[in-house]
Amino acid sequence: MKFVPTAIPDVVMIEPRVFADPRGFFLESWNAKAFADAGLDVAFVQDNHSKSSRGTLRGLHYQLQHTQGKLVRVTHGEVFDVAVDLRRSSPTFGRWVGVTLSAENHRMLWVPPGFGHGFYVVSESAEFLYKCTDLYDPSSERSLIWNDPDVGIEWPLVDGSELLLSDKDRKGKRLAEAEVFA
Repeated sequence: MKFVPTAIPDVVMIEPRVFADPRGFFLESWNAKAFADAGLDVAFVQDNHSKSSRGTLRGLHYQLQHTQGKLVRVTHGEVFDVAVDLRRSSPTFGRWVGVTLSAENHRMLWVPPGFGHGFYVVSESAEFLYKCTDLYDPSSERSLIWNDPDVGIEWPLVDGSELLLSDKDRKGKRLAEAEVFA
């Protein structure tokens, strides 16, 4: 596994070693020792799997209590995946990083606790896997609005595709009004 720093050092892209032959491919998607050797000593307690249609934007989600770190990847299709630093004491507070994750590139993204997370589906559909460091807690879940001009995420919206958002995500807060981490 190759651990590639992003513009926000705590957010790390992981490129697994892929063994391909005429039968298909094999890759290791999680290895506790490799992650610990890279300085990412994490334990996961919940895995989630979602399927979304082109134009779906999920996020930007975070939990104030039961804060989750997430290791995310795509097993079918392609998404633009985003992490926003919501740690007020961080020198990168309010900054975002975005990467393309796809079934073809096999990349994963480590989104540590203290970040908002979301993704936008650019392919016909996408299946997305999350490994989480804490359990989902609806009472502590928050949502940052996807198009906050103060954050300025440059989403690669697909021309002619309807933007599909949940009611919860439509009601996300702007960073200036959001409850964030210390």
